[in-house]
Amino acid sequence: MKILTADLASVTGGKLYGSQELPVNEVFTDSRQVTYSEGLAFFAIRGKNHDGHQFIINLYEKGIRVFVVERLIPEIKEYSDAAFILTGNSITALQKLGAFVRQGFKAPVIAVTGSAGKTIVKEWLADVLGISRPVIRSPKSYNSQIGVPLSVLKLDDKYSMAVFEAGISMPGEMDKLQKIIDPDIGVFTNIGEAHSENFPDNRTKASEKLKLFRNARSIVYCKDDILIDNLISNDPVLGSKDLFGWSAEKKDARIHVTKNVEKGNGTSLSLVFKNETHQFMIPFSDRASVENAVTVAAACLATGTRPEDIRRGLEKLVSVAMRMEMKNGINNCRLIEDYYNSDPGSLHMAVEFLKSHKGRKASLILSDFVQSGRDESELYGEVADLVKKAGIHRFTGIGKALAGNRELFDSSCRFFETTDEFINNFSQGDFRNEMILLKGARIYEFERIAHLLEEQIHQTVLEVNLDAIAHNLNEFRRFIKPETRIMAMVKAFAYGNGPSEIAAMLEYQRASYLAVAYADEGVELRTAGVSLPIMVVNPDPAALDLMIRHSLEPEIFSFESFDRFVSVASRHGLINYPVHIKIDSGMHRLGFMPEDIPQLCEKIRSTEIVKIISVFSHLAASEDPRLDNFTHKQAKIFADASQKINEATGYPFLRHLLNSAGIVRFPQYQFEMVRPGIGMYGSGYREGLSLRTTGCFRTHVSQVKKISAGEAVGYGCAYIAASDMMIAIVPVGYADGFRRKLGNSRGSLYIKGSRFPVIGNVSMDSCMIDVTGASVEAGDEAEIFGENITIDELAGLCETIPYEILTSIPRRVKRVFVRE
Repeated sequence: MKILTADLASVTGGKLYGSQELPVNEVFTDSRQVTYSEGLAFFAIRGKNHDGHQFIINLYEKGIRVFVVERLIPEIKEYSDAAFILTGNSITALQKLGAFVRQGFKAPVIAVTGSAGKTIVKEWLADVLGISRPVIRSPKSYNSQIGVPLSVLKLDDKYSMAVFEAGISMPGEMDKLQKIIDPDIGVFTNIGEAHSENFPDNRTKASEKLKLFRNARSIVYCKDDILIDNLISNDPVLGSKDLFGWSAEKKDARIHVTKNVEKGNGTSLSLVFKNETHQFMIPFSDRASVENAVTVAAACLATGTRPEDIRRGLEKLVSVAMRMEMKNGINNCRLIEDYYNSDPGSLHMAVEFLKSHKGRKASLILSDFVQSGRDESELYGEVADLVKKAGIHRFTGIGKALAGNRELFDSSCRFFETTDEFINNFSQGDFRNEMILLKGARIYEFERIAHLLEEQIHQTVLEVNLDAIAHNLNEFRRFIKPETRIMAMVKAFAYGNGPSEIAAMLEYQRASYLAVAYADEGVELRTAGVSLPIMVVNPDPAALDLMIRHSLEPEIFSFESFDRFVSVASRHGLINYPVHIKIDSGMHRLGFMPEDIPQLCEKIRSTEIVKIISVFSHLAASEDPRLDNFTHKQAKIFADASQKINEATGYPFLRHLLNSAGIVRFPQYQFEMVRPGIGMYGSGYREGLSLRTTGCFRTHVSQVKKISAGEAVGYGCAYIAASDMMIAIVPVGYADGFRRKLGNSRGSLYIKGSRFPVIGNVSMDSCMIDVTGASVEAGDEAEIFGENITIDELAGLCETIPYEILTSIPRRVKRVFVRE
């Protein structure tokens, strides 16, 4: 999309104040998602819990110059270089812009709607279609009144097909989405109970959803759904379209399907279309996944996709993480966490998924349905019947409606009116060797229950002070210009501190980017709901598809990594996927050498698959004044390489070179972005900084005992008591990151205001300390490092650096996050 502010005002029906000729290439509604200011327009949206207008001043300071607003701010006179477009409603203005962009897109557009499975079908369909053509899709589950226009605005003539998702919660909404998407092909997944409270029945709701397809030329749907089949077939407009109804029951259907579950939890599909039989294989056996895959295959046939390409795509389908996640639980349990959609239809599918996993007893923890709009006794009678028929070993209902209908269930079922009541009555020993499905509406906060079922009891914890990290980040801000962006380093499990909570705080503190070491770290952040752009420093070739699925941006450091990622991105049908180019300016780790730059520039010019978002390098000795000449040399090499790459791209990108020490010592090289790392966590270079301690590694005394003179302590009898003494056994060892070098009186722990030396060898899970003469008791807290024993001191004793100490603390050590 390329448009000037005068045209933007005309399209949205707004009144323009300020410059008429500012270019707009992209729009955004979330003030936290600003990565670059050129060509961006901010739509200030007012909602129940937020008002985008309050972020305008901050965005202006970040370089944003185009704003679509519902009210003018007092500072408008001071912003003579900006443009403000005043509209009656920013969402309506956004939708008008989306419809305008859609009108200019000539390639086929596919729209997916229904009650459940929309996001999965959209993702899978885009994956399969992307094998043979460039396809653009709506991100995540952008299917709302705001998400749809934001998705459609990404349309570009470089794509030969688009796949969008549309969802509604009340009458009248689909008319608006239809004008924005105006699909050529419609795909209907199913009809269920989700968002039923605003519709009298499923027929009314389905009819409303089908309005999306009134101008479409083709419709793909399951003909076995009698309600949907009747609504489409008997409608004079919809029934006249090219219908691709698939059926496993009706042999006269346009596409007839036969399904056979194979060994290894896969399913073979046989689709008869135009008197030809096509054989496909999918890696799923539960009903929901199979039906979604058949819908995808039928939609692909409707687009004329070659069967061999469909076959290749279906074989590689993977679970969409936002639907269900499986995790290890306590007492040999496995958890299936499904909080995305809570309605009776999705419950049936989730239970089938639960039962498809053999080897453990099936358990279900279910909350009330909050959007069903149905008679409670009828609704929960169906649930009780499902629990009985599915052979659920243990059923737990949470919510007043379920508790009020407990007589419908077997007497062995348990009920609680609130999540708190369940938690207060929770016993870890109740769940053993079970496959536990957690199916709850978001307001019931089932994440808290999941935490109990996942949690491994361990007395040793790493307490992380989020306010201290925020303070340290703002300390670095004192050394950078207001317009300079921050890429916060959260790699290696956020230096051992726990990434998701810290990432959420950094997002709130207006960090522009996050950086992780590996793709799985980025996926963890995405799963936790982090929306900031994320750079992956070490993009494993085997994880490139995973990165694309989770909108993670790779570091490109060699010609091999460049070609490999371009190849994978091409298979996904991507254009202008954001990547980051690493320059080796003298440290000689990963990166392009200066002599590689001309060839790299040629590669950049030859492809539109990727877009250079940033170019960066890493300083080897920014903290050492003795090597400042080397640092200046690195900066020059980097600047020269960046200039050549900029000439090749023809567009601007972010440049970043400075780490924590570099931010303080070399502010002249901050370019457009900096990368604070260990300094945010209160360690490393400190001169000129007032850093706070962010982590407290602590445990509790397990036992105190008296030993006699001459007795040995620990493995190898390395310590022999010279006299009668008292020792305390503490549950922290080298498996927790407490190094063996700290044994034999080298290290100490801080208890009740005093230090006590570690005696004997450190064990895997414990160590012993000399507490003779002190009033230390079992249960007393013991600090390993924190306010009283610094991590720098601990690193010195271990002859290493704080980075290694932090990143050596394993995940079995529970992280506790605190706010002051």
